[in-house]
Amino acid sequence: MSEKGKIPHLADQSASKVSNSQEAWRVFGIMSEFVEATQRLSAIRPAVSIFGSARTPPDSPYYKLTEAIARQLSDAGFSVISGGGPGIMEAANKGAFHGKSPSVGLNIQLPHEQSSNEYQDISQSFRHFFARKYMFVRFANAYVVMPGGFGTLDELLEALTLIQTGKSRRIPIILVYEPFWRGLVDWFRTTLVSEKVISPEDINLIQVIDKPEDVVEAIFRHYETRGFDPLPFERELMLNL
Repeated sequence: MSEKGKIPHLADQSASKVSNSQEAWRVFGIMSEFVEATQRLSAIRPAVSIFGSARTPPDSPYYKLTEAIARQLSDAGFSVISGGGPGIMEAANKGAFHGKSPSVGLNIQLPHEQSSNEYQDISQSFRHFFARKYMFVRFANAYVVMPGGFGTLDELLEALTLIQTGKSRRIPIILVYEPFWRGLVDWFRTTLVSEKVISPEDINLIQVIDKPEDVVEAIFRHYETRGFDPLPFERELMLNL
């Protein structure tokens, strides 16, 4: 019998069973992350998720701008959610920590471990990126996106995709500091729209704002006729996210 036609050795079958068992237990671990985080974060609404580069130093204008935005959001009654790490995440937590509302960090365990910042009233740790990303969307009444790299773009584009496809409720998505985002937004308009891979109205999912007080005002303006709690159909959307 050829090598291709041989019956797998019993040891191989045994290894496969062990692997399947490990996968099953891993699913329970993922479920427990969702349950624990949902329970811990259920009382933080309304909340705003802030994203940006972990590499931004404390003396950067972006850091100081993020801190100012987070402080104003916190004083206005919004919990502020960040990734719990350094850079922009630290600035977001720091601003909220010194404000009136909770500062929340959704920390991720990485091989080269991300250090958690010290400005967190609520700190929730995750092993799985997708569970953590779900919580950013699930509990956010708005996204504030500061200058950042691939991770920041990933969060931005995922939120845009979920809203565009009707899988998530529509929330304000605010890009802060127009000079940084100009090239990307122009590319959306001149290439994605002209190539008809997105609709012209999809651009309206994004707002570009520079001043902290204008960020807060834009969020309040979005909700002024409906309140911050999800509407019944939005609750259904979030359950099926």
